[in-house]
Formats: sequence, structure tokens, C-alpha cells
Amino acid sequence: MYPELIERLGKVLERVKSLEDTLNPEEGARRIRELEERMGQPGFWESSERAQEVIAEVKRLKREVEPVLELSRSVRDAIELARIGEAENDQATLSELEEEARKAEEAVEDLELKATLSGPHDAANTFLSIHAGAGGTEACDWANMLARMYTRFCEEQGFDVELVDRVDGEEAGVRSVTYLIKGPYAYGHLRAEAGVHRLVRISPFDAKSRRQTSFAAVDAIPEMPETDKDIEINTNDIQVDTFRAGGAGGQHVNKTDSAVRITHIPSGIVVKCQNERSQHSNRATAMKMLRSKLIREEEKKREAEFEKLYGEKGEIAFGSQIRSYTLQPFTLVKDHRTGVEVGNANAVLDGKLMPFIEAYLKLRRRESKNGRGSSGRDPKSETATTA
Repeated sequence: MYPELIERLGKVLERVKSLEDTLNPEEGARRIRELEERMGQPGFWESSERAQEVIAEVKRLKREVEPVLELSRSVRDAIELARIGEAENDQATLSELEEEARKAEEAVEDLELKATLSGPHDAANTFLSIHAGAGGTEACDWANMLARMYTRFCEEQGFDVELVDRVDGEEAGVRSVTYLIKGPYAYGHLRAEAGVHRLVRISPFDAKSRRQTSFAAVDAIPEMPETDKDIEINTNDIQVDTFRAGGAGGQHVNKTDSAVRITHIPSGIVVKCQNERSQHSNRATAMKMLRSKLIREEEKKREAEFEKLYGEKGEIAFGSQIRSYTLQPFTLVKDHRTGVEVGNANAVLDGKLMPFIEAYLKLRRRESKNGRGSSGRDPKSETATTA
């Protein structure tokens, strides 16, 4: 009894040590002390933006560091108590320690998942964009279905969703749509969704009810703080165009040229915002998107391995998808990166995305530990089926 319990606790401790190797909580604790000393210095609040950044970093570090250190201490204490109980043949303490072991196993599982959200921008808000690909009206309708799916997912996670830009399809759905998703670790979760999504179904737009395949691309970029000085945007490098907003619900804004399109000439990046009544507000949001995209592009250049979201050819079409949604002749959603399958496609389209996101984050963590790049995809690395 006790030997099995000690073995269970030992395995938990090994997993905690692995987390400590990854997160380096001792260094995190040192950084917390350093920041808290800075917070106590005169003049700390003179720059409220910088002060808020420091406070946010302290909170983030405490969320990452303290649970790992606390779990490490509690598991070590439980192992020591189990050894004493074994030596004294104390059966009364055994059931208590078995419950402690169960809680520790649950806790380390939760911490392992959270450890995958320790990237430099994972805690940030995110701009989520959806673009219809190959498939015409079908693809526009599919893009609209994805927009609904992510809206439902965000509602379940308690994230706020703000519409930034929307271009309707000619007959149905949307050609493209961009949201600003606000909430803790919004980017950390939704970066798992970046890539091409493929739909197979009986077309509601086909009089002969034939089966159709549609594609749409999803992109997620973190919202960068305005105080980030990594990127300086030269006003001579951008072209700003204004135009009248259109689309459903846009009647109150399309009387004036309130919508804004900004083109960054050196990179060719184009961003748009037409959701606000004020041209000034739309321009501020568009500049924030541009800044975030430029910083993300610079980071990608510095990374040892650049992950192409849309496959080798960069196309939003067959062969480049990260996930397939089949509604006919059977229902199945399969993630091609992790092998995770869910048979209830309607539940997925209603926003039940966590099985895919958790599997992707765990895959990223394993690849990071093994020294593999994020684009090294091994579909057999994790396979799960959910009815």
C-alpha cells in the first residue's frame, strides 16, 4: 500500500521537477522580488503605462511561479510523511495521503497545461482574423460558421469579443472578418487555431445537393502594448486611406469616410478597421494591429524555425489544412497536427474547442522539450477520439 503510494508521489514529483526545469521558478521568484522593489521606489507611478506593465508582469510571474513551488513543497512533504507512515505501519494516515496524491496528480496536470501558455505574448489579447479561401460562396459561408464558432468559444472562456473589420460575401457569409479578443491568455489559446480549416458537407447552395469542400484561413496575432519600443513605424512608410464603411449594421457610419485602411509599404502588410463611428478611433485600432503584426513578423524572423501557417505553397486550399470538419456522409472533426478526433461536429461548431487546443499546447510543449521546432508536426504524437 505505502510503496505504491510513494511510487505515485514520486512520479508526480518527477513531473514537477520537469516543470521546474522548464519554468525556472527560482529565477521567476528572483524577478518578482526585483520588480516589487522597483514598485516601492519613488516616482514609480509617474508613468502609469509603464507601472501597469510592471504590475502585469508581477501578476503573470506569480501565476507561473508560486503554484509550482507550492506543489513541489507539498509533494515532498507527502513523500516524507508516507515514508514515516510506512515505517510505523500507520494505516490511519494512508487514506489521507492517497487523497493528497490524487489532488497532486490533478494539480500537476493543470500546471503542465498552463506551462504551455508561458510564451512571451501568451497572456495577451489577440486579433483573430478569418478569411474565406477556395470555394466561392461556400467558403464565405464556412468563414461565417467559423466566426460563430470562435465567438461561442470566447463566450464560454469569458473573453470579450470586439468586431474590428468585416467584409461580407457577395451572396452569403463573410469574405473576411477580424475580431479583437480580450481576456487572460486569449492569444495563448487562440494561436492554436491559426491555419487552414477544411469543411466537407452537402452544399446548401447547390440545387443538386452535392457534397462540397470549402476552406477558410484563421490567423491570430497578439495585441502588443503601446509602450513596446521594439518597432518604430516611420510615417513615411505607411499609406493611410479612408473610405465609407459598409456591411450589415454599418448605416450609422457609412455617411462619412470613417473606415481606415493602412498599408505598410516596406512589408506590404495591410490592416483595416471600420467598426467605430470615429475615423480617429478606427485609425488608432488599425495602427495597433499594424504594430502587432510588424512585431510578430520580426519575432518570426528571429526564430530558429519559421512556421508557415498555410503549408508549403501558402495556399488556403486542399493539402494545407490543419483541421478538417466533416458533416457528410458522417460527422467528424480531426486535427491533422495532433491526431485528435471529435465525433460530435455540431458541439465543436458550437465552440467546444478545448480538446484540440489542449492537445496542441501539449504537443508544443513536448516539441520544445525535445528541441523540435513548432512546425515539426507528427500526427501520431497524440491521438484521442471523443464521441
